Amino acid sequence: MERMRKIKRQLSFTLGRGGAVGRDTINQEVTSHSDSEVSSLHSSSGGLKVRGSSSSVQSLLQSYSSSLRKPGGLGRSLSSYLNHTARLEIVHEDVKMCSEGESDPSSSSVLVQSPVRVRLRNKKISTEDINKRLSLPADIRLPDDYLDKFNLIGPALFEQPISRRLRRVSLSEIGFGKLETYVKLDKLGEGTYATVYKGRSKLTENLVALKEIRLEHEEGAPCTAIREVSLLKDLKHANIVTLHDIIHTQKSLTLVFEYLDKDLKQYLDDCSNIINVHNVKLFLFQLLRGLSYCHRRKVLHRDLKPQNLLINERGELKLADFGLARAKSIPTKTYSNEVVTLWYRPPDILLGSTNYSTHIDMWGVGCIFYEMTTGRPLFPGSTVEEELHFIFKLLGTPTENSWSGISSNEQFVGHNYPLYRAERLSTHTPRLSSDGVDLLSKFLQFEGKKRISAAEAMSHRYFSNLGNRVVTLLDTKSIFSLQEIQLEKETMRPVSADPDNSPAKRCGLLL
Repeated sequence: MERMRKIKRQLSFTLGRGGAVGRDTINQEVTSHSDSEVSSLHSSSGGLKVRGSSSSVQSLLQSYSSSLRKPGGLGRSLSSYLNHTARLEIVHEDVKMCSEGESDPSSSSVLVQSPVRVRLRNKKISTEDINKRLSLPADIRLPDDYLDKFNLIGPALFEQPISRRLRRVSLSEIGFGKLETYVKLDKLGEGTYATVYKGRSKLTENLVALKEIRLEHEEGAPCTAIREVSLLKDLKHANIVTLHDIIHTQKSLTLVFEYLDKDLKQYLDDCSNIINVHNVKLFLFQLLRGLSYCHRRKVLHRDLKPQNLLINERGELKLADFGLARAKSIPTKTYSNEVVTLWYRPPDILLGSTNYSTHIDMWGVGCIFYEMTTGRPLFPGSTVEEELHFIFKLLGTPTENSWSGISSNEQFVGHNYPLYRAERLSTHTPRLSSDGVDLLSKFLQFEGKKRISAAEAMSHRYFSNLGNRVVTLLDTKSIFSLQEIQLEKETMRPVSADPDNSPAKRCGLLL
């Protein structure tokens, strides 16, 4: 019996360390046992509880019993089992080993867990852990009471996959989805359905843009707002504005965006309409990056203009206002032709086409490229007819040779446009290199299918001096994360007290 107690004591020591015991000690004790003693010890394991899968438990007991008959096997079998089964828990309960009813101290209740589980259970959960768990911004400031509460219930939560419902509840407790989490500052602009405010988040102390959409009781949320939310929540890119939060009340739907200092129109104004040609290249490349990402996901922006391109102090340009955007899943789907601000609308859409694809955005890229280079809009028409006149005057009136099928377009034939000859683009863009003019001409093609794509444009030789690494960046990485990419200093004009130059002038911002 005394030898039995020694083995039990050695076994407890082995399990407590999760490793092998000294083989010589165990072997000396085990080799002297008879089969009846082995059987007695096995049956006395009613005080030994093993929590794990039934097959794992059975395997352990079989290995344990056979190892008593085979010297040197006990340490190896237990060590390999504990290393293989990280989640195994073994509990020793009081077992009466003596006739007087005394409990053996070595077999008192002890919880033995794998090191991973012990570390996790004893770990104090930090803000960084919760941010990672709930996919929150790194700079978020969690309420103290929430952090304390999470430390009480958190360990169990960290051991299982988090459900959508649990994540939603957790975000709500932090302060997301609540108006009181944000402080309104200045009004930035107002449109038909929405008003945009500059604001501050109490969670991060960072500036945000609050797009407050008025809800009509009869109609509910405008379809533009529904589109914007449904698309932006799935678009995660360094050159697309980030949607941080959505707040729904009875009277309004508020979209909380990251705040950027100005839009491209304001940037042009501040530079007296003369942007450094190197910076033009960086802005154009970032625009193409964001669009290429959207187009790969079959999303058309459909409303490109300088007011919808936001820029921060670092020079990062981001696509904004996806209110007119569409998720395009079928190449031949018919859409409305009442899209895209007139100055940036392609000729096929102006002439009534509703059968278009990602190429609808590329014409607008060309117009914006020209405007950044020259400081003036390319085709500033006030009506559809005037817009087409401007286009035909520069690029030449289209014929069947330059635009297949144009002679059968009723709107084109009905207006009897003058026969203009195409002008050289280089005469209108003296600051552009020959490569830049070539790229511009590829954007400004009459037929949509002939326009260069965003992905192809990024590989154009116009961008060759930016290097190869800028093309292979991760989607969420800014081009300015590369040491070789730097914005050059602009000659900015002094800030005017003119109300026309105030932040409220940004009527196009996110509207």
